[in-house]
Order: sequence, then structure tokens, then C-alpha cells
Amino acid sequence: MSIAVETVEIPLFPLGTVLFPEGVLPLKLFEARYLDMAARCMRSNTPFGVCLIRKGAEVGAAAEPHEVGSIARIAAWDMDKPGLLYITARGGERFRIVAKTTRPDRLLTAHITLLAEPPVQAVPQVLEDVLPLLRAIVTDAGDEAFPPPHRFDDATWVGYRLAEILPIPQLARQRLLELDDPISRLEIIQAYLRQHKLLEGD
Repeated sequence: MSIAVETVEIPLFPLGTVLFPEGVLPLKLFEARYLDMAARCMRSNTPFGVCLIRKGAEVGAAAEPHEVGSIARIAAWDMDKPGLLYITARGGERFRIVAKTTRPDRLLTAHITLLAEPPVQAVPQVLEDVLPLLRAIVTDAGDEAFPPPHRFDDATWVGYRLAEILPIPQLARQRLLELDDPISRLEIIQAYLRQHKLLEGD
């Protein structure tokens, strides 16, 4: 017996980057399909989905996206000349694609199911050595790059923020997004930072 999974349909924006929950993503839109998508989202106050490209490119034919991505909501926009729209998107919940469709205008849409986040967990003491680095980066970059609240006591938030700024391949970033356990994510990040001597005392 199959179990029905509740899904919602959203437009997709496959990109060469990974968006994490609560992350900030500036985008420059010029293709008609994405200008129309953004206009609809702003008009109806609805989100779109951002997924890392598995195969293909950001422009031209519809790309093949990875199955796990993040909801994106338009937080700000600016159009200084016709046909060129600058938006700032904020990351929302993670999701998994259940089915997708390519529209005649090459815009991808997908039925998705949202992925639940675990209850808030503190950063374990053995992993706290990652915090000074993140605090310094957040302070240096400012609230525009890292909008408050800054939850340095939340292992999920800390892991997502470090994952989005590490100098790692996008596919590695995608794997960190897909992890459901925030402690495992932080352990992987800590191991990377220690290996590259990026933590105090290393």
C-alpha cells in the first residue's frame, strides 16, 4: 500500500550555488522565464525553490537539479533598467522534489515535500571551537550578509552559516544541505576547519 505524501507546487530556479535555510542570496535576473517568475512571486507573495544544478547550465535549456533544495522568498528587489531585475532572496525550509515539469517557456516547476528540521540543539562543547571563527565572520560581514537573529547557540543555524561560507566545492555544500543531523554537519565542518588549520590553536 502506498502512502500519500502531501506536496505543494512551486517554480524552481536551478543555480550553480546552494541556498541554505535563512541564508541570503542576491540574484540578477534577465531571462524572461525568471523575470516572469519573480513578478508572479512578488505579486502573490509566494516563494520559489532554489536547487543546485546537477546537469546543465543556469541559462538556456532547463537544467537538471539536485532533488534537495531550499525555499526562497524575495526580501528585496530593484530594477534600474528594463529587463534586468536584481533581487535578494532569503532561504526558507529545505525540500525534496517529488516530481517536476518543464513549462513551454523552459521554466521548471516541481511538486515538493518540505523536510522537517530537528528540534533546536545547542552546539556541543566538543564542537564549540568553530564558534569564534563564525562570530568573527558574521561581525565583519554585517547584518546584510547575516541578518539577525544570530543564533550561535543553535547547532543547526551555526552549521548552515559555516556551510555556506566554507571554501568548498558546491557539491560538498549540497551534501551538507542534505544532512538531517545538525551535529553530524558540524562534525564534518569542524574536521575540515582543523584539517586546513582554520581554527584557533591549530
